Amino acid sequence: MWYQIISYIKFLFTSTNQHGVHSPFVYDLVTKCFYDTSDYSDYLRIKTYRESLLGNSEVIEITDFGSGSKVFNSNKRAIKHIAKTTGTTLKRAKLLYRLIRYFQPKNILELGTSLGIGTFSMALANSKAPLTSIEGCPQMSKFTHEQLKIFKIEHVDLITGSFSEIIPTLVSTHWDFVFFDGHHDKEATLHYFEQLLPSAHNDSVFIFDDIHWSKDMSEAWNIIKKHPKVTVTIDTFFWGFVFFRKEQVQENFTIRL
Repeated sequence: MWYQIISYIKFLFTSTNQHGVHSPFVYDLVTKCFYDTSDYSDYLRIKTYRESLLGNSEVIEITDFGSGSKVFNSNKRAIKHIAKTTGTTLKRAKLLYRLIRYFQPKNILELGTSLGIGTFSMALANSKAPLTSIEGCPQMSKFTHEQLKIFKIEHVDLITGSFSEIIPTLVSTHWDFVFFDGHHDKEATLHYFEQLLPSAHNDSVFIFDDIHWSKDMSEAWNIIKKHPKVTVTIDTFFWGFVFFRKEQVQENFTIRL
């Protein structure tokens, strides 16, 4: 907890808004997507989906392949408690929605489905783009699969299993949009990054969740930023954006949202 607080204070001192951005590509992303204040009608559907989870008392048993929970002591957890403490916030779900609308990816991959709040938001933003989501916990996967069906989301391929085992079996060889939202561990994060790097192309975007969750995750983020194939990165504190655009000057941005 203290590490995150200190990291956030440092972030506030080093971050900027669109006025500190001189890259046209990043400036457009910040002004037209990050700071887009449009009230999209789908926001109500996202809110409804999330609220259905916050009101759900069903208890499931969690199989955790990640770095564990800082909130729960037991593997048996109520859906509403998971949604409240570790589920995607409404603000971030809306941002995911805007990102998919903005980039219009044709192939989307999510590592860490959880309760599907982010999955649902991305699927709503582009109903024509196939979305593959991997979830390690069988009961979580089963619950979320049923939940997405209730909310009429049909174009999500939800796969149950560990990331490292499933990634090599994926059919798509190129991913336009990859959301790393699970297993917040340095070695695991770097491993998945390296596994998926061959699938990245010039216009791909990789997004890493909780890059300042721990000292190890911050170290992983710094290693990713320095990778020779990475040209542009954006640190928003809770998410790290990675781009591979060869026409861009190599640069790292720190942006407040």
